[in-house]
Amino acid sequence: MQIIDGKATAQQIKAEIAEEVNNIVAKGGKRPHLAAILVGHDGGSETYVKNKVLACEACGFKSSLIRFDDTVSEEELLAKVQELNADDDVDGYIVQLPLPRHIDEQKIIMAVDYRKDVDGFHPINVGRMAIGLPCFVSATPLGIITLLQRYGVKTSGKKCVVLGRSNIVGKPMAQLMMQKQYGDATVTVCHSHSATLKEECREADIVIAAIGQPDFVTADMVKPGAIVIDVGTTRVPDATRPSGSRLNGDVKYDEVAPKCSMITPVPGGVGPMTICSLMKNTLAAAQKTIYQ
Repeated sequence: MQIIDGKATAQQIKAEIAEEVNNIVAKGGKRPHLAAILVGHDGGSETYVKNKVLACEACGFKSSLIRFDDTVSEEELLAKVQELNADDDVDGYIVQLPLPRHIDEQKIIMAVDYRKDVDGFHPINVGRMAIGLPCFVSATPLGIITLLQRYGVKTSGKKCVVLGRSNIVGKPMAQLMMQKQYGDATVTVCHSHSATLKEECREADIVIAAIGQPDFVTADMVKPGAIVIDVGTTRVPDATRPSGSRLNGDVKYDEVAPKCSMITPVPGGVGPMTICSLMKNTLAAAQKTIYQ
């Protein structure tokens, strides 16, 4: 069994990006600039945005963090989005989700200039990805594809089961694994209401778990030699930790890992690659390699 080390892979890619940025700046080019809008004080979002700022530093990017209280009006948030759309110095930006209930998330996503949408959430990017055109690909699925490629995983013709159907992970992950230029695999999407979920998983060469339920995937759901990618990041109580909690994946790691040929840990697997993919998208936005 081999552990797929997302942390080490992400560090390597960030070093490659930093070298590229140094070359751009040395030739008189503009340093890539990533901005982030953070609304409220959600603990998970705070940590995620902090890690994005650190990743920007590692890649040699300029970064900006724009904070709003969770009482911000939808109109005020939309005005900031339009301001960033018009700012030529900002190459890409993200609006950290989730947003407070009084704000229509889809309206905010739609307002983002798709050419600066480095999260890959705008319908134009989602649609272009679905039909295989160049676009900003959602960061987590892109991170998983990158991990599989870097570890030399042969996906063509393999049976892949994606657990979960969210717009952020499940749906785009299935699309990418299906497409010839990425996964070229036979893909089945399962979710909480799938009647034959366990049977489907047991037939899979690759299982990508993004269902959002800790320890959901157990040993009896995985065939010997399967590759398991765990996207789950649920914080669960743990009295042995100083914080009183720990991050837990969707896979029951200790019992599933011995059956696998390869598996991602939580933390240190998919998470670091998600932020790394955001950096790759930002570099592409700055270089205008996707949208002129």
